[in-house]
Amino acid sequence: MKYNVLYRVNSPSDVKRLTVNEAIQYCAEAREFLIEEVSRSGGHLASNLGAVELNVAIHRVFDSPNDHIIFDVGHQAYVHKMITGRRDMFDTLRTPGGLSGFTLSRESAHDAFGAGHSSTSISAALGFAEADKLRGNNSHTVVVLGDGAYTGGMIHEAINNCKRDLPLVVILNDNGMSISANKGAFASYLSAYRTSRSYLGAKATTGKILSKIPLLGKPLRAAFAWCKNMIKSIIFRPSYFEDLGFYYLGPIDGNDLPKLEKILKRAKALNKCVFVHVNTRKGMGFQDAEVAPDEFHSVSRATVSESFHEVLGVSLKEIADSDTKVVAITAGMAIGTGLVPFEAAHPSRFFDVGIAEEHAVT
Repeated sequence: MKYNVLYRVNSPSDVKRLTVNEAIQYCAEAREFLIEEVSRSGGHLASNLGAVELNVAIHRVFDSPNDHIIFDVGHQAYVHKMITGRRDMFDTLRTPGGLSGFTLSRESAHDAFGAGHSSTSISAALGFAEADKLRGNNSHTVVVLGDGAYTGGMIHEAINNCKRDLPLVVILNDNGMSISANKGAFASYLSAYRTSRSYLGAKATTGKILSKIPLLGKPLRAAFAWCKNMIKSIIFRPSYFEDLGFYYLGPIDGNDLPKLEKILKRAKALNKCVFVHVNTRKGMGFQDAEVAPDEFHSVSRATVSESFHEVLGVSLKEIADSDTKVVAITAGMAIGTGLVPFEAAHPSRFFDVGIAEEHAVT
């Protein structure tokens, strides 16, 4: 693919100067670049393909490094690295002395907080936001939180300390996956929000139709809205996020760049504690990764014939075949730790707690 826009962006100020159409083109070229580079060097692919527009929109709306951008987990940040001057280092990705596969504060001033896994983002963001408030800094702190990381207990411990008047924007990148399919009650809760996209579409269509009825259109639309809100208040409890003190925006299409920019500008203008819920497609732009995003979550170098985790998984399964006391506990990493054969052979002795790693260890 010929890159017409990609090489024009070497800093956040460059991406801000792009027109909307150029920014959309940048997203397409960034996907091609990621597929080419990560397939060769190895690295996290599907998660980054789904978060391209999100990374671009954040840098077009906010002002890194004055505004702090914190990724949880760090493997959604490849396009962030590209925008902040590290595109030409991608041939060194995940090699000794090369570009880190996660955010790394010593690598760039734009990596506000170094993190791999998981669920530490809101806690860190509170530290930045409170420090800015004490210093009188006029900065925003932005969290990019994967829906898998949202199932970690530390997220909820931190949410418990959020204050409504802090300029903190938490973006939930909700693709229905962590590495494998999400597990647990919070994943089910988010799924209910995801399914509301069809409801939102129907609501918009109905509103447009009612508005076009002469004379009666506006009163009918108002009555329809009142009835809808009454029914919704009976069927659904108030938003979990609003109950905890956030302004809630969403869910919206997280792969629609103009919509993303619009909602992030609104979140920024509120200058409060805001929760932005976006839906993205993991692996977007690469058909194989869209069909099987878990298999393309992390891509190995082409030269690797057999990985350590594959050997480990097969060996553990063989041990468990003859020893019924052996169980396997993983934090959303059945594929990444080679435990798929174990799960298939011994499902009652396999426990996936989602990405709640401290819970898994305990």
